[in-house]
Amino acid sequence: MKLSIIIPTYNEEDYLENVLESITRQNYPNLEVIIADANSEDQTREIAKSYDCKVIEGGLPAKGRNNGAKVAKGELLLFLDADSVLTTNYIHSMVKEFEENQLGIAITQIIPLEKSTINKISHEFANFMIKRIESIKPHGAGCYGIITKKELHEKIGGFDEKLDFGEDTDYIERIGKIAPFKVLRKPKLLISTRRLEEEGLKNLSFKYAKSTVYQLAGKKITAKELDYNFGHEKHENKRIVYSLCGEGLGHAIRSAVIIEYLLKQGYDLIVFASDRAYQYLNNKFENIYEIKGFNTVYEENKVRNRKTFVNNMKYVPTDLTNNLNIMYKLSKKFQPDMVISDFEFYANMLAHLIQVPLISIDNMHVITESYYKTPTKYKKDQVLAASVVHSFIQRQAKTIILTYFYPPLKNKDAIYAPPILRDKIFELKPSNNDHIFVYQTSDSNNQLMSVLKTLNQKFIVYGFHKSDVDENITYKSFNEDEFFTDLSTAKAVITNGGFTLITEALYLKKPILSIPVNKQFEQILNAIYIEKLGYGEHHSKVNQKDIIKFIDNIEKYRVNIEKNYSQESNNDTTFKILENVIREV
Repeated sequence: MKLSIIIPTYNEEDYLENVLESITRQNYPNLEVIIADANSEDQTREIAKSYDCKVIEGGLPAKGRNNGAKVAKGELLLFLDADSVLTTNYIHSMVKEFEENQLGIAITQIIPLEKSTINKISHEFANFMIKRIESIKPHGAGCYGIITKKELHEKIGGFDEKLDFGEDTDYIERIGKIAPFKVLRKPKLLISTRRLEEEGLKNLSFKYAKSTVYQLAGKKITAKELDYNFGHEKHENKRIVYSLCGEGLGHAIRSAVIIEYLLKQGYDLIVFASDRAYQYLNNKFENIYEIKGFNTVYEENKVRNRKTFVNNMKYVPTDLTNNLNIMYKLSKKFQPDMVISDFEFYANMLAHLIQVPLISIDNMHVITESYYKTPTKYKKDQVLAASVVHSFIQRQAKTIILTYFYPPLKNKDAIYAPPILRDKIFELKPSNNDHIFVYQTSDSNNQLMSVLKTLNQKFIVYGFHKSDVDENITYKSFNEDEFFTDLSTAKAVITNGGFTLITEALYLKKPILSIPVNKQFEQILNAIYIEKLGYGEHHSKVNQKDIIKFIDNIEKYRVNIEKNYSQESNNDTTFKILENVIREV
């Protein structure tokens, strides 16, 4: 019995060869392959012709499948998606089971091409559900591989071309009313998880769940209602891949402000982030994709470089492969004009891999791109930090350095910009109550807490991931609204050397006692300039005497900040610099 395989396509050069190659390996004696193409702008048609396929005019999937069926010479029709791959002996086992069960229409089960636990579980669940409801309601999609008889296709008038979503389920249901339907048990079809990667599990699950509920209730839903697109259209707006470091929340906080601005300006973005940055941004925006990042090991307020190196090296080979695989596939489809990195390692590699300009925007590059004096005891930390910065970002087209201090620049391709602050910070009306705001990058600085308990002073502490009251210390878990209130009403701030909190505190005119994480040179440099500019004090360790001295001098430091520190009540200057850099590159 002759089989006609019909595949609708639009810009499928990255996938079509895989499915055609898998068809040639089937060794099925009597088949033809028909490509119904919707005016692809890439090499889709050329690839199809190189495999001796019959290429005809297509359109949306329903129209493409119908056009293919019109010219098909086979008694059996198999409808496939272009991003599927046939497993060994797929056609033989499919036709055999179809004929033995005297079926009129059937679908096969699916296996994800891209291997991961979530892919495996989600596809096994899809197979389970489709088998459970087969006797209740014939149901399925083109990605499952739809096999039917040509005479039945013609009897029902083919796919409904008025439908732009769910046309395959509608087709299966209508044939299922006049002929037996079944989910075939033996043949398995490999399918791409590109939609899952492009849209995210949460978004895609919602779309398919919504469509399934409608279809089981006998209702129709449109692609527009689901924001579902066929093929790979090219975007007219500037397309940007934005990738950021996931350690801490500083990078995530400022990146959220930048991402929101770029979206409002009409840019198309996909964003890669790891750890806490991914969690923070994924609750705010669409098109946020999770990758794995590097993590620093802290003990007793000190960076443990050896443990950090060993811990990260265990995962680098796997993370490198998985991250670049995800980032490259999505970027290949998205076709970005540039990559913007907020100190994210893999963005640097991606930009050079896909050969688009790289823009760096962070506060770290002041370490490598400017002239400043470092005390001798920090020289080793400076050299190590500089080597990390150089390894993370290389051959960037432009470097935007966010900063509150301005040492001379070495490089003409580097430019300073004011710190990025959240709108909520700009909206605050600061006051000076009786508490001191304390924030710690890691919860390992127990020595500081012991000192604070000996003082006749109220402290509100964030960073220890707990809510508790211990004498004069109130510990709070992170809550954005409470965090802002406590910061804006504090009379001073004790923190490490994190850039984001320091710049927020300076904008609110809060004197700062900075105790940078030991060997964390970026924080050390921030703290050095806090003291140098007269905005507060820098201590490697603190005792009771140091904190009492700082408290006694709070008013002096506040006057210095009010006199010398200036920042606009918006981010317009920095956004203008970013816009100019984007145009330039």
